[in-house]
Amino acid sequence: MKNIFTVIIIAVCFGLLGGCKSPEKSKQTSFFEWTDAYGRAVHLEKEPQRIVSLSPSITEILYLIGAQDKLVGVSDFCKYPSEVEKLPKMGGMQNINMEALLSVRPDVVLIGSIVSKKDVEAIEKMHIPVVTIKEENNIAGMADMISVLGDITNCKAIAERESKSWSDKVTQLKQQSHTQSDTRKSVYYVVGFGDVGDFTAPKTSHIHEIIELAGCTNVGAPLKSWNVSREFLFEADPDIILVRSEDKDAFCSCYPYTLLSAVINNRVYAIESGWIDVVSVRNLKAVEMLRAIANQ
Repeated sequence: MKNIFTVIIIAVCFGLLGGCKSPEKSKQTSFFEWTDAYGRAVHLEKEPQRIVSLSPSITEILYLIGAQDKLVGVSDFCKYPSEVEKLPKMGGMQNINMEALLSVRPDVVLIGSIVSKKDVEAIEKMHIPVVTIKEENNIAGMADMISVLGDITNCKAIAERESKSWSDKVTQLKQQSHTQSDTRKSVYYVVGFGDVGDFTAPKTSHIHEIIELAGCTNVGAPLKSWNVSREFLFEADPDIILVRSEDKDAFCSCYPYTLLSAVINNRVYAIESGWIDVVSVRNLKAVEMLRAIANQ
C-alpha cells in the first residue's frame, strides 16, 4: 500500500507541475506589435497574407520590398506602379467603400494617418485589423516607413536593405547640397494657379526638402502657408518653375504668368505629380531631375 500511495503522490506532483507549465506553452505571441500613428496598441496574431493599402506611399513601398503579391485591394489614389491598376479599388482615403473592403476579406488594412479615426473604428467593427502608419512629411522619414512595413509583411531583410539605402542616399544628397555654391537657382513649384489663387510649397513641406536636396533654393521658403500672393511670385521671379505635367501648357499660356522670366526663357519644366506631390519612394527621382535641370 505504501508503494501505491507513493506512486499516486508522484503522479499528482507531475500533474501539478505539468499544469503549471501548460499556460506558458499555450501562451501565444503576436506576429507584430506596435503603437500606431493614433497611439493605439495594435497587434497581428499571424503574418498577413491578404493586405489592403489605402495609401499611395504604402502601396509603393510594398512593391519596393517585394510584398506586392499580398495586396488584394488599394485606394483609388494608388496609381504606381502600373500593375496596381489591376487591383480592386476601395474608394478614397476619406470615402472608403466599406462594402468593397469587406468583400476582399483582408487580414489587415494599412492606412496613412490622413484616414480619419472614425473610419479606422468602422473598419475594426467589421473585425478587420487596422494598422495606421504615420504619413511622413519629410523624405528622411521614409526609411522608418520602409522598416515598419517590412516587419508587418515579413519582408524584413529586403526592407532593411532598402531602408538603409534610402537613408544613405538622403545623407549623400544633403552633403552635396551643402557644398553647392551661393549661386543656387531659385525654384518655384506650382501647386495651384489661376482663378483659384496661387499656391506653392512652404518650408515645412517635403517639397521644400526636395528642392533643397537638389541644391536649389525654394521660393516658397519664407511662407507660413501654401498660399502665395501674385506680387510675391513676381517679385521672386524664379529661375526655374516646376509644374505638374498635366498643367504645364495651361500655366505657360495663362496671363500674367506669361510675363515671368522662367516662362519667357523656357525654364518651365513638367514633372510627374507622383514624384513630388506626396512623400513617396519616387521623391528622389524629383531630386535627380531638378539637379540635372539646375546644372544645365
